Amino acid sequence: MVHAGSPRALGVHGFSGKPADRRSAGTPSMPISGGPTHAEPPASVLAIAAMVAGLSILGQFAIATYLPAFAVMSDDLKAGTAQIQQSLTAYLLPFTLMMPWHGSISDALGRRRMILLGCALFTLGSLVCAIATSIEWLDAGRAVQGSSVGIGVIVGRAMVRDTFDGMRAQKVMAIVAMIFALGPALAPICGGWLLLWAGWRSIFVFLALLSVSLLVACWRWMPETLPPARRHSLHPAPLARAYGTMLAHGRFMALSLANASVNVAIYVYVLCAPRFVTEYLGLGPQSFGWLFIPIVTGILFGSLIAHRIAGRVSPERSVMIGHAVMLLAATFNIAVCALHVPAMPWALMALPVFSTGMIMTQPSLQLLALDCFPERRGLASSGYVAIQQFGNLLLSALMVPLLGSTTKMAICMAALQLLGLTMFVAARLEDGLSYQPQSP
Repeated sequence: MVHAGSPRALGVHGFSGKPADRRSAGTPSMPISGGPTHAEPPASVLAIAAMVAGLSILGQFAIATYLPAFAVMSDDLKAGTAQIQQSLTAYLLPFTLMMPWHGSISDALGRRRMILLGCALFTLGSLVCAIATSIEWLDAGRAVQGSSVGIGVIVGRAMVRDTFDGMRAQKVMAIVAMIFALGPALAPICGGWLLLWAGWRSIFVFLALLSVSLLVACWRWMPETLPPARRHSLHPAPLARAYGTMLAHGRFMALSLANASVNVAIYVYVLCAPRFVTEYLGLGPQSFGWLFIPIVTGILFGSLIAHRIAGRVSPERSVMIGHAVMLLAATFNIAVCALHVPAMPWALMALPVFSTGMIMTQPSLQLLALDCFPERRGLASSGYVAIQQFGNLLLSALMVPLLGSTTKMAICMAALQLLGLTMFVAARLEDGLSYQPQSP
């Protein structure tokens, strides 16, 4: 059995990112142990995927479940609507600021310990929100939630890659993406019913119970995937060098930008939803499902395809197939805008197809990016996700205000997809990737 940290398994040396013998660079990696290869974790593949997906989806529930309760919360806490809205900022700011650090801390303290800590802190923050008697206490609880919820997103990905080989890692990440895609659809529905049945505080009690359930499941079944022998110090000097090495690594940055570009491409329509739904589709403010349901459906379908083809085609090829699907959808979308056909249903037809292609690229891009640095996958996972979030921030702050027509939206989505394709081709040229899957 080949060792995951060995040059023969991954074609890289530690955190330097220097390629090893090209003849062996395609050998799939096996679980990291830091010593003799350890046994398969006690939980099944589906169970680990479900736990990692649950940890990832927790952030979406923290954002969307309480949105239907804004008006009631404003009356109960004697706060203005704008102040309740700012509780989103109180959540998102620490979430963004902590994202580059969660992975590095897990590289030093261990993955499992960080996951348990994140669940415990999120539970605490949820309970503070549930008993809040003022907007200040609500913001404090939201800040605790935001500072901890990113742990599951980042460390969970690193744990998957620590534990499973290339083909199985693709499959697990595809399952995670499939479950994760349900978040935007389920969260506001859960929040609306909880508000109706038990009031707005029950929403945060529900989040606390969800986090406790994940805490118990991870404590019971989630193995530690990073032994002490493979951990790294949090001393500022070597940590700064590690971040510098990551940012200077051409292949990793190209793969991260390839991922960020296609994710930002679909977010063009998510962030422009109010204008797109009400002004262009001519629907009411209760009709946002016409936009989000097709996108979520495409994500679910694409995740299923990614899971089915994992091991049958190489990660590189699965990314290229995803881009071919996105290119077809983007071209059709531009044609719809140029021909001025009726908005319904033509304006929506390209979006599920595009999101299908987008999600098909995700498991393989994550796998290839994290394999750039097998000795510091936590830090690499932080960097990978942070670059994606930074792209969403730039889109929201700089580009969305300029997208005043559906034609501009369609062109912007297509341009971002082509940028992602260019970055992926650049990643392949950077080190001559030749990753091959195991036989299924």
